[in-house]
Amino acid sequence: MFQAPRGTQDVLPEDQPYLAAIEATIRRLSDLYGYRRMDTPIFESTSLYVRGIGEGTDVVDKEMYSFEDKGGDSLTLRPEYTAGIMRAYLEHGMHTRPQPVKVYSIGPIFRYERPQAGRFRQHTQVNVEAIGEADPALDAEVMALAAQLYRSLGFQGLSFQVNSIGCPVCRPGYVHGLVEYYEQHRQAICPDCQRRLARNPLRLLDCKEDRCQPVIEAAPRMEEALCPACSRHFALVLSYLDRLGLSYVLNHRLVRGLDYYTRTVFEVWAGGIGAQNAVGGGGRYDGLAEALGGPATPGVGFASGVERIVMLMRQQNLPVATPPEPPILVATQGDEAKAVGVSLVSAWREQGVGALLAFGERSLRAQLRQANRAGNRYVVIIGAEELANGVVAVRDMASGEQESVPLAGVVEALGARVRTP
Repeated sequence: MFQAPRGTQDVLPEDQPYLAAIEATIRRLSDLYGYRRMDTPIFESTSLYVRGIGEGTDVVDKEMYSFEDKGGDSLTLRPEYTAGIMRAYLEHGMHTRPQPVKVYSIGPIFRYERPQAGRFRQHTQVNVEAIGEADPALDAEVMALAAQLYRSLGFQGLSFQVNSIGCPVCRPGYVHGLVEYYEQHRQAICPDCQRRLARNPLRLLDCKEDRCQPVIEAAPRMEEALCPACSRHFALVLSYLDRLGLSYVLNHRLVRGLDYYTRTVFEVWAGGIGAQNAVGGGGRYDGLAEALGGPATPGVGFASGVERIVMLMRQQNLPVATPPEPPILVATQGDEAKAVGVSLVSAWREQGVGALLAFGERSLRAQLRQANRAGNRYVVIIGAEELANGVVAVRDMASGEQESVPLAGVVEALGARVRTP
């Protein structure tokens, strides 16, 4: 028997209220902040991600789902949103619009990662981007939107881990000093870090291996190497977070996993969810447009995996609204009664009243059990005797009371009763 591919999952009907709550919340908040929805293709040119995310990153080297199509083009299933959003910004000349262009997206991304709780090879991501403005107040706005998203979903104890990783002016000097420091400790670090030392030195600070922790803790700190412009930018971001009452911790080890990040980087942490307490993250990417062949264009954004949010909401018993069952179930006995039932449920639905028809040839008792399990408010019973008398039996499932109602008027009568609070 077939099963879902490793690292994927089926989103069953009982899971959907969580996704609906998350999507409704991000849509509501995006309207408040002036962000508009934007969707990009699920696959893009492979070179877009190689140039945008950067060679030497785990995403490009190990995790992308790339393939050659029938025309010989190399394409990649979307491993993250930002490169594609920036590509669309450049392609459609969105620099001519009022800046910043503020957009959000919700959709699947694909990474060949080791599956674990809340992380899948195909998962849904909420993504927010603000492009075309370098103002540090915009960094703070994006972070405020992120905090309000998680707070609105019921998470508590929210705080930011925040850092500045500089810009092309100051970062090269810092990276040079970092490499020199690590060369002196090469024998003490893990094999992955020995590879990162040559290919992606900033990721050395993000290593989780125990043997690397003392080396990381004593490593040079980026904050000490920031140029005046980056120092001022970071100081302003922090001052805005203070003004907004958003809690944060300076974390010199925070670098994020994608090469396009510059200056501000952050993660959102929630309390009471265990050791893996990050629920989302993002930062500024002022050099991404140039890496994709466009003019210098600043940008900032954040992303969050929906499946991880759902997992944490369930663990913390955070409530979500579930759609109510249709209030009416029509139970029938016999072919003629079934035909009448088909017409009745159609008439209620046309009025905007939810109604179900019990299918199959089950006994009346079985149909009543179905209504009881589903939580239908009324059961309309139609059998040979009811048809002969031109009535239907209406049973109130809460009280157990049953009454006869003329067939000709039951649609209006029961419809009005259901619509009355």
